[in-house]
Amino acid sequence: MFVNNNLGVLNLGFPDVCVVGPLPVPQVNLDFSVTNIPTVFNVILGGGLAENLLTISALSGGDVGVGVASGMCMGPKRSLLGSFKVALCCVFGSRLTSINGQNGLLPNCVGISLTPGQFKVIYLS
Repeated sequence: MFVNNNLGVLNLGFPDVCVVGPLPVPQVNLDFSVTNIPTVFNVILGGGLAENLLTISALSGGDVGVGVASGMCMGPKRSLLGSFKVALCCVFGSRLTSINGQNGLLPNCVGISLTPGQFKVIYLS
Protein backbone atom coordinates (compact mmCIF):
# COMPACT_ATOMS: atom_id res chain seq x y z
CA MET A 1 0.00 0.00 0.00
CA PHE A 2 1.11 3.57 -0.64
CA VAL A 3 2.75 5.49 2.20
CA ASN A 4 0.71 8.32 3.70
CA ASN A 5 2.15 11.81 3.65
CA ASN A 6 0.68 15.21 4.48
CA LEU A 7 -0.38 16.01 0.90
CA GLY A 8 -4.01 15.18 0.31
CA VAL A 9 -4.76 11.81 1.90
CA LEU A 10 -8.53 11.53 2.46
CA ASN A 11 -9.67 9.63 5.55
CA LEU A 12 -13.32 8.58 5.65
CA GLY A 13 -15.09 7.57 8.84
CA PHE A 14 -18.59 6.14 9.15
CA PRO A 15 -20.81 6.08 11.20
CA ASP A 16 -19.96 9.20 13.14
CA VAL A 17 -22.94 9.23 15.49
CA CYS A 18 -23.66 12.83 16.50
CA VAL A 19 -26.44 14.34 18.58
CA VAL A 20 -28.50 16.52 16.23
CA GLY A 21 -31.48 17.94 18.06
CA PRO A 22 -33.03 15.30 20.32
CA LEU A 23 -31.76 12.27 18.34
CA PRO A 24 -28.36 10.71 17.62
CA VAL A 25 -27.86 10.59 13.84
CA PRO A 26 -25.09 8.67 11.97
CA GLN A 27 -23.09 10.92 9.64
CA VAL A 28 -19.95 10.79 7.51
CA ASN A 29 -16.69 12.11 8.97
CA LEU A 30 -13.95 13.38 6.61
CA ASP A 31 -10.33 14.26 7.32
CA PHE A 32 -7.67 15.58 4.94
CA SER A 33 -4.00 15.10 5.73
CA VAL A 34 -3.13 18.73 4.97
CA THR A 35 -4.30 19.54 8.52
CA ASN A 36 -1.93 17.00 10.11
CA ILE A 37 0.64 17.95 12.71
CA PRO A 38 3.79 16.17 11.48
CA THR A 39 6.06 14.12 13.74
CA VAL A 40 8.62 13.03 11.11
CA PHE A 41 10.52 16.00 9.69
CA ASN A 42 13.48 14.23 8.08
CA VAL A 43 11.61 11.83 5.71
CA ILE A 44 10.04 13.43 2.63
CA LEU A 45 8.02 11.11 0.38
CA GLY A 46 6.47 12.38 -2.83
CA GLY A 47 7.05 15.99 -1.81
CA GLY A 48 5.33 15.72 1.58
CA LEU A 49 6.35 14.74 5.09
CA ALA A 50 5.86 11.06 5.90
CA GLU A 51 3.32 10.04 8.55
CA ASN A 52 3.62 7.53 11.37
CA LEU A 53 1.24 6.43 14.11
CA LEU A 54 2.09 9.50 16.23
CA THR A 55 0.90 11.94 13.56
CA ILE A 56 -2.29 13.67 14.71
CA SER A 57 -4.64 15.65 12.51
CA ALA A 58 -5.79 18.98 13.86
CA LEU A 59 -9.44 18.41 12.97
CA SER A 60 -11.80 16.11 11.12
CA GLY A 61 -15.12 17.42 9.94
CA GLY A 62 -18.17 16.73 7.85
CA ASP A 63 -20.59 16.15 10.69
CA VAL A 64 -23.07 18.40 12.45
CA GLY A 65 -23.59 18.26 16.16
CA VAL A 66 -21.59 16.83 19.03
CA GLY A 67 -20.25 13.27 18.85
CA VAL A 68 -21.88 10.81 21.24
CA ALA A 69 -18.64 9.08 22.32
CA SER A 70 -16.14 11.96 22.07
CA GLY A 71 -18.30 14.98 22.90
CA MET A 72 -16.61 16.95 20.11
CA CYS A 73 -17.96 18.40 16.88
CA MET A 74 -14.72 18.62 14.88
CA GLY A 75 -12.10 16.64 16.76
CA PRO A 76 -8.64 15.36 15.88
CA LYS A 77 -7.81 12.18 13.97
CA ARG A 78 -5.05 9.69 14.76
CA SER A 79 -3.92 6.50 13.06
CA LEU A 80 -4.56 3.32 15.03
CA LEU A 81 -3.00 0.65 12.79
CA GLY A 82 -0.26 0.97 10.20
CA SER A 83 2.64 -0.99 8.78
CA PHE A 84 4.19 -3.23 11.44
CA LYS A 85 7.36 -3.81 9.40
CA VAL A 86 8.44 -0.24 8.61
CA ALA A 87 9.31 2.28 11.31
CA LEU A 88 9.68 6.03 10.80
CA CYS A 89 11.53 7.62 13.73
CA CYS A 90 11.04 4.47 15.86
CA VAL A 91 7.24 4.39 15.30
CA PHE A 92 5.32 2.30 12.76
CA GLY A 93 4.46 4.07 9.52
CA SER A 94 0.98 4.94 8.29
CA ARG A 95 -0.20 3.74 4.87
CA LEU A 96 -3.19 3.60 2.57
CA THR A 97 -6.05 1.59 4.14
CA SER A 98 -4.73 2.32 7.65
CA ILE A 99 -7.38 2.25 10.36
CA ASN A 100 -7.98 5.67 11.97
CA GLY A 101 -9.81 6.92 15.04
CA GLN A 102 -11.63 10.10 14.02
CA ASN A 103 -13.40 12.99 15.75
CA GLY A 104 -11.54 12.95 19.04
CA LEU A 105 -8.61 11.24 20.73
CA LEU A 106 -11.27 9.04 22.29
CA PRO A 107 -12.60 8.30 18.79
CA ASN A 108 -16.22 8.87 17.95
CA CYS A 109 -15.91 6.77 14.79
CA VAL A 110 -13.43 4.50 13.06
CA GLY A 111 -12.26 5.41 9.58
CA ILE A 112 -9.87 4.33 6.85
CA SER A 113 -7.35 6.11 4.61
CA LEU A 114 -8.87 6.04 1.12
CA THR A 115 -6.83 8.13 -1.30
CA PRO A 116 -3.04 8.08 -1.71
CA GLY A 117 -1.03 11.25 -1.21
CA GLN A 118 1.84 9.99 -3.39
CA PHE A 119 2.40 7.15 -5.87
CA LYS A 120 6.14 6.35 -5.56
CA VAL A 121 6.77 4.67 -2.21
CA ILE A 122 4.92 1.49 -1.16
CA TYR A 123 4.90 -0.42 2.14
CA LEU A 124 4.70 -4.13 1.36
CA SER A 125 3.31 -5.04 4.76
